[in-house]
Amino acid sequence: MTRALVIGGGVAGPVTAVALQKAGIDATVHEARTAPASDVGAWLGLQTNGLDALRALDAEDAVAGVGFPTPVIELRSWTGRVLGALPTSGPRPDSPPGLSMKRSELYQALHAEALRRGVRVRHGSRLVDAHETPDGVTAVFADGTSETADVLVGADGVRSRVRSLVDPDCPPPRHVPVLNTAGYSEHTPAGAQVGRLTMVFGRRSFFGYLAAPTGQTWWFANPPAPSEPTAEQVAATSDAQWRSLLHELHAGDRCPALALVDATPGPLRGWTTHDVPTVGRWHRGRTVLVGDAAHATSPAAGQGSSLAVEDAVVLARCLRDLPVPEALAAFEAARRPRAERVVAHGWRTSSAKSLNPVARTVRDLVMPVGLRVAAARGRDPQLWMRDHHLDWDAPVAAA
Repeated sequence: MTRALVIGGGVAGPVTAVALQKAGIDATVHEARTAPASDVGAWLGLQTNGLDALRALDAEDAVAGVGFPTPVIELRSWTGRVLGALPTSGPRPDSPPGLSMKRSELYQALHAEALRRGVRVRHGSRLVDAHETPDGVTAVFADGTSETADVLVGADGVRSRVRSLVDPDCPPPRHVPVLNTAGYSEHTPAGAQVGRLTMVFGRRSFFGYLAAPTGQTWWFANPPAPSEPTAEQVAATSDAQWRSLLHELHAGDRCPALALVDATPGPLRGWTTHDVPTVGRWHRGRTVLVGDAAHATSPAAGQGSSLAVEDAVVLARCLRDLPVPEALAAFEAARRPRAERVVAHGWRTSSAKSLNPVARTVRDLVMPVGLRVAAARGRDPQLWMRDHHLDWDAPVAAA
């Protein structure tokens, strides 16, 4: 039986191991953390294309209990004017809307599903090196142990160690020019509907909020950050400083941002984000990259987790039908164009969150017209991302 080592236990790692197992490949996940993630990030969306990919693995039910449907995204200007709305479902009758969920709960659900299916997960196992052998690849870990398999999968995120081995000349991840903070507020804005994600183009900062079935309102904010602060600077920003910054940025915006922030238990914390526009090569020998290790995208695209699940399905199908070298080449050829297009879209979306007054005025005039025209013509400007179906049974040919 073909054996695989999967490096990384976030979203991409466990779901890749599940997909490989379905393809008849024995997979072990190696995660640097000493325990499953319990407090990672804030909340995210798993889009209909990601759910479609999970369905190909008979794993859609694994996340149904940790998320809730979010069928529409409403766009507003700082004046309170509705600029338009976008659906999150796909065009097929069986395409469900996207789900919103806490990132840590998604990690835990996928981890539990992998364990339920008999996937081995080794925590506290940090990769430091890997090298090819005559008939496989050997991974070396920080605790001095090593393991050899037929294929090594780098699912170790935006700061991927495996990427540095596959493509040593790859540029570092690119700073997305906004900061991030988020919370779970006890305030429910007037008119808020459970499952309707409202995104506000504030005059000086971007803000989003979503009424949850629990009675809380989930929110996030993206203060502009044209230059990247150090990790130490972000970590040193106190709860009071985050609240003061948000009050300064959203003062005068006709949206519930300040009421939501004020009703959020502390402490607030923030973080930077990065994307990876392109990696020169996704595979080398018997080693391959998936998920953020290959194509990290700005959260503005809303597709990071969904792309990772798609990668898992496609890689498993390629390894099921082709010898390892040909399979990895076929995987990269199949996935690179779509993934890099999504990354580029996320960058443009993030960059448009903090415009100068003239550009902001033009956007607020043009966006409603553009969305109305698209709707009248039956066109959805983001449908190309969501309308992506993967057929598990379809055979894979060499690239």
